[in-house]
Amino acid sequence: MSFSKTLIAAALLGVATLSSPGFAADEYNTSNGLTAAGAPLGMHGVDPVAFVDLGNRIDGAANHTAVHDGVAYYFSSKETMDTFTADPAAYLPQNGGFCTFGVSVGKKFDGDPQYAAIVDDKLYLFLNEEIFRAFQKDEAGTIAKAEENWKKIRTTAAKDL
Repeated sequence: MSFSKTLIAAALLGVATLSSPGFAADEYNTSNGLTAAGAPLGMHGVDPVAFVDLGNRIDGAANHTAVHDGVAYYFSSKETMDTFTADPAAYLPQNGGFCTFGVSVGKKFDGDPQYAAIVDDKLYLFLNEEIFRAFQKDEAGTIAKAEENWKKIRTTAAKDL
């Protein structure tokens, strides 16, 4: 390989390293693969601002993408994207977007926006309808257990739990 090709390969490797997510193993629930923004997709592409503010699951679009903490989020409009970037913490799903009930029992399962709740202005996602119904039987207890467990398992890979 010529010197210039070696230099280009080294530069690309450096960019890839710099653009890789800065979070620990499985700290956020994301889709496999990368978005055009170079980060994995969070919330299955559902607009978190529309969800929290309107209580409506509206799919976002790649042309309105914001990356927060190494995770890409899609938005349905520039306005909702701007709202998110002004205060991401107000719209991010709890427990890294993993199923809150799963986290309450020390596991990391997919959090699907189809099964979600907003409690005290915070967004919680769940694996499926059955798990969501189990959460509804003891919302406060499940959330408290998830908050406690999240501190312990946040940076642990899902496969290691």
